[in-house]
Amino acid sequence: MVSNSIGNTLKKYTMVIALVIVIGIFYVGTGGTILLSQNVNNLLSQNAYVFVLGTGMLLCILTGGNIDLSVGSVVCFVGGIGAMLMDKKVNVWVAVIVMLLVGALVGAWQAFWVAYVNVPPFIATLAGMYAFRGLSNVVLNGYAVSISNTTFLNVFGGGADCYIPDFFHGDGLNITCLLAGVIAVVIFVLFSFKKRISASRKGYETSGAAGFYAKIVLISLVILFLAYKLAGYKGIPTSLLWIILIVLVYNYVTTKTTIGRYLYAVGGNEKATQLSGINTKKVYFFAYTNMGFLAAFAGILTVARAASAQPTYGQFYEMDAIGACFIGGASAYGGTGSVFGAIVGALLMGVINQGMLIMGVDANYQKVVKGLVLLAAVIFDVMSKREKK
Repeated sequence: MVSNSIGNTLKKYTMVIALVIVIGIFYVGTGGTILLSQNVNNLLSQNAYVFVLGTGMLLCILTGGNIDLSVGSVVCFVGGIGAMLMDKKVNVWVAVIVMLLVGALVGAWQAFWVAYVNVPPFIATLAGMYAFRGLSNVVLNGYAVSISNTTFLNVFGGGADCYIPDFFHGDGLNITCLLAGVIAVVIFVLFSFKKRISASRKGYETSGAAGFYAKIVLISLVILFLAYKLAGYKGIPTSLLWIILIVLVYNYVTTKTTIGRYLYAVGGNEKATQLSGINTKKVYFFAYTNMGFLAAFAGILTVARAASAQPTYGQFYEMDAIGACFIGGASAYGGTGSVFGAIVGALLMGVINQGMLIMGVDANYQKVVKGLVLLAAVIFDVMSKREKK
């Protein structure tokens, strides 16, 4: 019974285990360099856009394996608008609100064609990819525009002070960061036990004790390790706070809300969902409008980190987001996937990129490896469904 519980837990967290193995391989290959505090910090900051876009892309994929090819262009378009506004000395918070509104409007524009005109998502967003890439060049006049507003850069993760200050002034280690890690573990453990006790009282089936404790220990160790590594550099980057906020909000949306259940239902069986009285058009509209909003937020993080906007920004971002979702366990057929899985997938891709970069692997071979990893993830999904049948 115990071995079966552990086996189910291992199967459920296959990609987490794969992430640990990949980190171990690159740890040996880079002589430990990949786990230096600065590299861990860079891994999170450089891939902030993947975490955000992957979360939004997941919602599109849940509706039936659909994707949004325009997100990279929208990132560039929105980033360009924000840079131009700040260059004209528009209030930074007004600029941020405008960027988010533009992203939501772009998402709603594409959502309309997908949801109410039944244009295939691939075609609608492919058109958007070309259109908004062109508009990005129009907005920026083909030139790079620098961003010098320190408030914007520090709040969204691009300035010299874009880290949470150490209120305890630790020597060598950021005490505030370590304390935040401990608090996060305590909250996670308490929440996990509360959830398990509540499920038991309501008569719901719960996982075995061995698997439950294994999950608690594994995730707690990961959080503490991450906190320790970040504490060894400059502490918690502000971009990480935004990532955590996005993950928590959308994990709640997908698991605890009505629209979240509808997303899974549409992907599982759209016709049955329609017959049950659910307006599937509104579900599609929500998924793609939300994708535009999160693309705008990813644009904010991107231009903040680079302290500039350029017409070339955002290229292949859509591929990174799609890859993160599928590698993280989202089904190519829709109806299956989680925000947690998308984040793990994004981390796995980030580790592979950074590890090969440190090892000096040719950029072309890096693309080959990423392609093979994505193919392996999809094959695993297909084979799993065959076994169930």
